[in-house]
Amino acid sequence: MIIGNKKFENYTFVMAIINLTPDSFWAASRKSADNVLFAVERAIGDGAAVIDLGAQSTRPGYTEVTADEEILRFEKPLKMIKERFDIPVSLDTYFSKSASAALELGADMINDVWGLTHDGDMAQVVAKHNASACIMHNAKCALSGDIWQPIEEFLQKSAQTALNAGVDKNKIILDGGIGFAKNKEQNFELLNGYEKLSALGYPLLLGTSRKSMFGGDPAERLAQTVASTRLAAQKGVLFVRVHDVKENALAIREFYGN
Repeated sequence: MIIGNKKFENYTFVMAIINLTPDSFWAASRKSADNVLFAVERAIGDGAAVIDLGAQSTRPGYTEVTADEEILRFEKPLKMIKERFDIPVSLDTYFSKSASAALELGADMINDVWGLTHDGDMAQVVAKHNASACIMHNAKCALSGDIWQPIEEFLQKSAQTALNAGVDKNKIILDGGIGFAKNKEQNFELLNGYEKLSALGYPLLLGTSRKSMFGGDPAERLAQTVASTRLAAQKGVLFVRVHDVKENALAIREFYGN
């Protein structure tokens, strides 16, 4: 898997969540242009391999903001990060306008929670900039019955859309979309069988960090998140996307014995 000027393989790497939103569900992840460099520096020191900037909350019940508002939120922080640090940066967006602006500013990957399906121009924008794409499963209606067939079909179709647009196969990673269009039981079924998605032929990213599937308050979900990261390492998942870099990176190092 290639993101920016870095190649990732044979390990489980940490993608650090840096939210530029006032309403993300985990308050400690919310940053602004004033403190984003400190947050990124700390994340890198704690073991992050990629920074994932989010300019729009996708928590349950969120209020959507426009692409223009997203751009206003990430433009200055993204410029500052790329000028200061040599680390790949992903932008979490499903708007092609936001993606285009971010990639022009030096972003290396687009992390699309709608798997290139929300905006018909997204795949072309990613391909035009020779960028990487994280394709996540999502659905407008909650899944019912067998979850694997719709997830696999969605991811396979979206990956093919990316390839058809000209995205490099080595720059595509898949995310099963834990917490999206799935209930608690389905989320755990997906987590426990996550390695099944490897059959699609792409590396995997897991996003469980402090999510509601673990119950209780978000502040009390770190231990469960770290346990899911250990499970991801066991299953050969390439990336975990987390709020708490230090604790999750340590769990990975312990698993790999380094």
